[in-house]
Amino acid sequence: MRASAGVPRVPRPSRRRAGLLLALASAVAFGGSGATAKPLIEAGLGPLHVVWIRVAGAALVLLPVAWRHRALARRRPALLAGFGLLSVAGVQAFYFAAIERVPVGVAILVEFLGPALLLGWIRFVQRRRVSGAAAVGVALAVAGMASVVEVWAGLAFDAVGLLLAFCAACCQVSYFLLADHGSEGDDPPDPLAVIAFGLLAAAALLTVLARPWAMDWAVLGGSAALGERQVPALLLACWLVLVGTVLAYLTGVLAVRRLSPQVAGVVACLEAVLASVFAWVLLGENLGLWQILGGSLVLVGAAIAQRAKPGAAPAGPGAAAPGGADAAEEGGAAPVPSAPR
Repeated sequence: MRASAGVPRVPRPSRRRAGLLLALASAVAFGGSGATAKPLIEAGLGPLHVVWIRVAGAALVLLPVAWRHRALARRRPALLAGFGLLSVAGVQAFYFAAIERVPVGVAILVEFLGPALLLGWIRFVQRRRVSGAAAVGVALAVAGMASVVEVWAGLAFDAVGLLLAFCAACCQVSYFLLADHGSEGDDPPDPLAVIAFGLLAAAALLTVLARPWAMDWAVLGGSAALGERQVPALLLACWLVLVGTVLAYLTGVLAVRRLSPQVAGVVACLEAVLASVFAWVLLGENLGLWQILGGSLVLVGAAIAQRAKPGAAPAGPGAAAPGGADAAEEGGAAPVPSAPR
């Protein structure tokens, strides 16, 4: 559907189902990245070096895509730079800066306030109504996240660390906003091209921050402990690049374009729950009662939020007549987005 200004998207049921499956696939791909990155860190690589391998490797894989769509850099430079510097590099850089000052669980919880901030943006900046289902879903998901990470176990807060984690949350909001914004217009850019250019921009920034020339490259030629098994470190790095980054971002952007940013944002909260499950299965890390209860709460929140209907913007002089979006949907046109994440 192609909606006019102020008219929300109303995805067809088949399109909505596809969007939910893509959002779930993205959460699985992102969620599994922690379990594959941790063995590399324990083998001797620094956390920021692992992030650089992930982003730079994915950028290299998608370099042919960027070259094929090189005209896009002239058409949508702000979109590509924003996606790369905020949605990709910003989230990573601020998160790792935060966990140097606050517990990991606290940083994750603050970062995943992104969906709640996204609802605030939609309500107060875009001036669109937020459905009760979306608000309840976000509240349940945030409460569940607090339980999953056992936030009460790290209550020695550091103001700077919390500010850095909040910046990561804001960058996560930009992911949904820019992924959705990228499909506007009569000639929306290829989502794979947006991701390719975004990763290239992020890789350039992270190269300065991570200084890969100081990395112990020999680690990639050895093995790493994945639970009780020894696996080639290079295999884990390749999985992190291809599945945890390329596939994760591609399915995530496609999901946002088929759903609404607020729904995709809440479903993305499953990432933290799935990360705990992957750590349990692959690394032998125990799942406690609070993780199980919190994960269940996030699932309930996601289920409620996915029933949310987009709210309309206040009527204005140039607002389209009611039913315009539905009429466009029946005509088979592609959807216009309303927002990484």
